[in-house]
Formats: sequence, structure tokens, C-alpha cells
Amino acid sequence: MQLAKIVEKLGGTLVGDGSLDIKGLGSLADAQVGDLSFLANPRYTSAVASTLASAVLLAKDWKGECPCAAVYVENPDRAFAEAALLLSPPPVGFAPGVHPTAVIAPDAKLGEGVTIGPHVVIQPGAVVGDRSVLVANCYVGHEAVIGSDCRLYAHVSIRERCVLGNRVIIHDGSVVGSDGFGYTPDKHGVWHKVLQLGIVEVGDDVEIGANAAIDRARFGKTRVGNGVKIDNLVQIAHNVQIGDHAVMASQVGISGSTWIGRHVQLGGQAGLAGHLHVGDGAVVGAQAGVTKDVEAGSFVSGYPAMDHRKATKAHAHLMRLPELKERIKKLEDLVTALQQREDKA
Repeated sequence: MQLAKIVEKLGGTLVGDGSLDIKGLGSLADAQVGDLSFLANPRYTSAVASTLASAVLLAKDWKGECPCAAVYVENPDRAFAEAALLLSPPPVGFAPGVHPTAVIAPDAKLGEGVTIGPHVVIQPGAVVGDRSVLVANCYVGHEAVIGSDCRLYAHVSIRERCVLGNRVIIHDGSVVGSDGFGYTPDKHGVWHKVLQLGIVEVGDDVEIGANAAIDRARFGKTRVGNGVKIDNLVQIAHNVQIGDHAVMASQVGISGSTWIGRHVQLGGQAGLAGHLHVGDGAVVGAQAGVTKDVEAGSFVSGYPAMDHRKATKAHAHLMRLPELKERIKKLEDLVTALQQREDKA
């Protein structure tokens, strides 16, 4: 696509040759002639000068030099994502129809234009909405409901009575509705399973990464709100409530009955204890250990999680411990030497 046409669709301002043909996308370091790149993170500013890209997306207030065509936009990261839609190959299509190896209960309901792939199992009472795609080896449990225009990739399981909204995407190997982790010991210390009788309810426009697990409620619902984005290998325990448009990165773990507000962001490997409240718009840093409620709009990190500025200051002090230990040792040696001198006197 000609650069000028890309700029027109992105609504940017071009400085350079608009007749250039853009054939691909790349990072500043990896891009080659014919590629479009972008600068969103200030730490990569120096890479602009040496990039081989034919054009770079830059913020409107960027003042540096650019060795190629420059496209000034409000948000380079967002503009690059839009450019990817313009330049990417067409999505893989799945022709509507039911593969002959699929096993579908007679009373299961399939909407119009659905695609049911090889070895899919759909149990009695289940519903699959219009135009939804179930790729190979998916499992849909008894009375589960899948909305319209959903896409479930290989080996996804939707357990009994769980509900997916419309336009939900779930990647390979994820499980919605596995039993929550509930056991109670008897007087001999033997653990006995507590029945998990609730369901999982997933809203519209949710995307769930590969090998994520969302546990069904012990009673009632584990709920994932509209527009939530969940990365690979995330664990969401029973009765967790996740507000609309929350996002969480890989290996986040949320313990039971914790409430996550709207637009909350959880960094990779963050761990949240149970029965907590994380307010709307809060940010939890990567590897944070959240042991108490988090106020709306706050930014916490570290373990135990605390205000991010306080956590970074505490970490800086921690890194100085070897130096401080050495200084204390010298002071102790000095005090010992002075005492010995006084004793001799």
C-alpha cells in the first residue's frame, strides 16, 4: 500500500515521500526498506536515527530527527495497530459446516452459519450462537451457552452451564468452568472436596489467551465483564468478579472471591489474595503480591504491594544493604579499636 494512503486512513501528518510502497511492518531495530515502524516507548528513541524502515510513526510532539519518511500521529502505538490491520494478510477463514467427526447431542442447538471442526464434542442442552467457530477438539459441556460470532481455538473447554457472550475469542487449551479449589478437612486431616455448583459468565468482546483457567463459582457466578482481555496462563479462581475492560498479563493469579474493578490493569505474575477489592482504574505492577484492598486509580507494586513510589524507594534501599552492612562493620571495628585503646590506657 502506498504510504500516502496509509497516512490518510490513520489521520496522520506526513513529512516525506508519500508515493513509497509499504510492504510490511517491523520494529525500529529489525525493519527493512519497505517497512513501516513506530516509536511509542521513549527508551527506543535512539533507534530512530539508525532504522532502515521506509517510514516511522511518531508522536505529534516528537522533535528529533528522522532519517526516513515521518508520520506524525496522536498515538503511535494505536496507529501501528491500525496499520497492521491495513497491511496484514486476510484472516484465516473457516467455512461454515459441521465436520463429520464432531459429536453433537441431538438436542444441542446450533445457530446459523456455525463452524464445528474435527472431533468437537457438544453435550446435551448446549447452545452455539450464529457464526461462531469451534476449531478442532473443542468441548462444550451440558447446557453451556456460547454467543454469536465467537471463536474457540483448538482444545478449548467450556464446561457445563457456563455462558459466553458475543464475539468472545478463546485461544488454544483454555478452560472455562473448571472446578474451583475447594476442600475441607475432617478430624483426621483428610481433605474432602467441596462441590462447586456455580458457573462462569463471560461478557461480550472478551479475549482469553492460551492455557488460561477460569474456575466456576462455588455457588452463584464467577464473572468476567465486557471487553476484558486475559493473557496466556492466567488463573482466575472461583467467585472472582472482573469488571468491564480490565486487562491482565501472563501468569496473573487471582484468588477466590476477589473483586476486580473496571479498567483495572494487572501486570504479569501479579498475585492477588482472596476476598479483596481492587478499585476501578487501579494498576497492579508485575510480580506484585496484593494482600489487601487497592484503592481506585492507584498504582501499587512490590511485595507486599504498596504505593509504587514507596515500593521503588524501598527497593532502592534494599539494594544498598551490602554497602550499609560494610559501613556498619567498619564502624563496629572502629568502636572496638577505641574501646581496646581506652582499656590499655
